Amino acid sequence: MSTDHKPKVTNSQPNSVSERFHKKRQFLRRLALGLCLVLLSWVVFNTVTIISASSRQVDAFFVLGGSIRREIYVAELAQQYPQTPILISRGSPDPCILLVFQRLAPQRLQNVWLEKCADSTFGNFYYSIPILRRWGVHKVKLISSQTHFPRAKWMAQILFGVHGIWVETDIVPEQGVPGNQESWSKTGLDVTRSLLWAGLSRIIQPKCFYVMKLADVSIDFWRSRGFQCERQQDVNLR
Repeated sequence: MSTDHKPKVTNSQPNSVSERFHKKRQFLRRLALGLCLVLLSWVVFNTVTIISASSRQVDAFFVLGGSIRREIYVAELAQQYPQTPILISRGSPDPCILLVFQRLAPQRLQNVWLEKCADSTFGNFYYSIPILRRWGVHKVKLISSQTHFPRAKWMAQILFGVHGIWVETDIVPEQGVPGNQESWSKTGLDVTRSLLWAGLSRIIQPKCFYVMKLADVSIDFWRSRGFQCERQQDVNLR
């Protein structure tokens, strides 16, 4: 008499799938925890860096274009701080800025830079932050008009802050109406764009190919072409 011995069939597949799923979930949890710790460490380090920078001297003056009063203001300010570099983002016409500094701070021409790529307030920061980072700036003085705030200040605090740069603001008294028309919709759009760009700006460094020293502006060239400057009572620009 023979007895048939049938092999036992064990269903290990569900357990195998369950184990792989469990290991994958553990890995994702550890990865998320690790990323959170890295992010938290960066936030703490960046916060300490910004607070530390707040007690330092200003490394650069950053002027937002829109009114020649801003260039006049920073030229007067430059006389008190001869070593501090100046970056003017999409300001008045080049010859007008040159005439302002020739009259008010002629010794500063070599330390003033013009960035001509920006076509908006967001563009001012987009193109200028890489320049200021190359300069090693840790504390910047933001110069603009009252009508440009608080939008410009909020954008600066977001975009400079993510790079560990402390921001001071200086409001320029205006004559007439500067070229900035503020609205809550514009403010909301620019602040949102700044929040989205903040992280990417640490990786992507846009380059403006139209950056020049003020000293390199040829007044003879511009006079041959003709130009007009915004009229101001205290500075004769001809």
